[in-house]
Amino acid sequence: MSFRKKKGLGRGLSALFGDEPQEKKNAELKSINNVLISDLTRNPYQPRQNFSKVKLEELAQSIKKNGVIQPIAVRPNKSIAGKYEIVAGERRWLAAQKAGLHEIPVNILNLSDVESLEVAIVENIQRDDLNAVEEAKGYKRLSDEFNYDHESISKLMSKSRSHVSNTLRLLTLPADVIAMIEEGTLTSGQARPLIGIINSSSIAEEIVKNNYSARKVEYLVKGKKGNNTQSNKQDSNILKIQEDIEKKLGFKVYIVNKKNNSGKITIEYKNLEQFDFISELLKKH
Repeated sequence: MSFRKKKGLGRGLSALFGDEPQEKKNAELKSINNVLISDLTRNPYQPRQNFSKVKLEELAQSIKKNGVIQPIAVRPNKSIAGKYEIVAGERRWLAAQKAGLHEIPVNILNLSDVESLEVAIVENIQRDDLNAVEEAKGYKRLSDEFNYDHESISKLMSKSRSHVSNTLRLLTLPADVIAMIEEGTLTSGQARPLIGIINSSSIAEEIVKNNYSARKVEYLVKGKKGNNTQSNKQDSNILKIQEDIEKKLGFKVYIVNKKNNSGKITIEYKNLEQFDFISELLKKH
């Protein structure tokens, strides 16, 4: 997929974040003033779907005390005369409503639909509290709608290419697992090892139920993969013995039993201390 460098993105972001020379900024910026909160409408290109109620309430309390310090970016609404569409700053707009404000300071920008979409995606992806699925969907839109490849997205967002690729891969998970990430019951670190696993939904439920750490999930998934690859070579007796050994040792154990009843027992360890412990344990018998 090729990357098409766009003037709109740079122009829109410069006007929004103040990096453009003053003469260009004046051409871009129509006015800075207060408008009625009711005169603003959501950005249809907003990649963010969920706002933390707690953080929204905290921001509302801050706005009650200090007002809206940073104006939100808007553009004229093409469909409704006298109204404005939010480009960036929807959370401040929502919090201002909760705080009981009737007016809010805005930067009115002249942006096209394409520029508005690009700015909304980039501005939201850069937020620390954007959940991983929303971030992935933002990357996907940059890829699908603007022909950005992974390398171009990584440079644009100052993220590693592997981070971009791994984040996008979260969208290949089943819908119920994606929903868990969006709801905050499952972290991206817990979900990432489930990518490509057939029974990822049931494993995800197990993770949430037992509150497994990301490291524990990797260990769990690796064990299940090992069991899956060996399942046709193991009967119930072998599996039972494997589980018994695991309980006694406290380490993950793999048993491979061949047709001629030869095979191997593998004990997995994570560090030198565990290796020494297992070695000493085996020497005693």
